[in-house]
Amino acid sequence: MLVQAYDFAHLHQASDCELQMGGSDQWGNITAGIELIGRRTGRQAHGLVFLLTTASGAKFGKTEEGNVWLSPARTSRIASEYWLNSDDREVERLLKLFTVLPLEEIGEAMAAHQARPSERIPQRLLAKDVTGRVHGPEVANRAIAASRALFGDGQLAELDGETLAVVASEVRTVRSTATGSPPASGSSTRWWKSGLASSKADARRGLQGGGFSVNGAKVDTSDRSLGPDDLLAGRFVALQKGRRNYAFLAVR
Repeated sequence: MLVQAYDFAHLHQASDCELQMGGSDQWGNITAGIELIGRRTGRQAHGLVFLLTTASGAKFGKTEEGNVWLSPARTSRIASEYWLNSDDREVERLLKLFTVLPLEEIGEAMAAHQARPSERIPQRLLAKDVTGRVHGPEVANRAIAASRALFGDGQLAELDGETLAVVASEVRTVRSTATGSPPASGSSTRWWKSGLASSKADARRGLQGGGFSVNGAKVDTSDRSLGPDDLLAGRFVALQKGRRNYAFLAVR
C-alpha cells in the first residue's frame, strides 16, 4: 500500500495527475495515495473505483481468464470472438461501457436483436467497435470475418488470403516447405503433429469417431488424404477438432 501511495504521489508531482482510477479492491491503495499527496502538498487528489462483473457474476478484469487488453500487442486479433460471445443479458451494458457509440444506435441494435436474436447484431457491433479501436478498422473487419468462420456461421473457404493469414497467426500453425501441396504425412500423424491429438492412437480414435474436420468439412474416413484442392487461398489447410479447436497447415 505504501508503494502504491508513493506511485500516485509521484505521478501527481511529475505529471500533475489528480485522479487515479481502479477496481474497487484498490480503494485502500488509492486513498493512501490521496492522503500522502495531501500531507506533502496540501492539494486535493481524487479516486474513482468501480467493479465490472459479467452476467454470471465473475469479475471482469485483467487477472481473469480470457481477458482482453487495449494493447494490440497483448490482444489477439481474433479476440473479437470474446465480444461476439457476449451474453444477451449484458451486451447492451457492454456497448455503453466500452464504446462511444450513440445511445440511439445502441438502442436500434438492441431492438433489431429482439426481432432477430440469431444474428447477434449488438454483439457484432461491439466486436467491430472495440477490435477496430485496438487494431484498426481494416484488421477488425478481417478479424470478425475470421471469428465468424472459425466459431460462427461463416465459411473458411470464403476468406481471402490476408484474412486466413490473420487466423494462422492466432492459432497453432504447422509450416511445410512443400510447394503446391499439403504435407504428405499419414493422416493420424498429421493430426498428432498439429497438436489436435495427444498421440497417433488418439488421432485414430478421433478420426474413427468423426471428431475431426478439414476446412470445415467433417472427416469420415481414417485414411483421409490431403491434396492441392484442399488448399485455401493456395496455401492453408484448416484442421479442426470439435467446434473450437483449430490448427492450420501452411504451405510455402
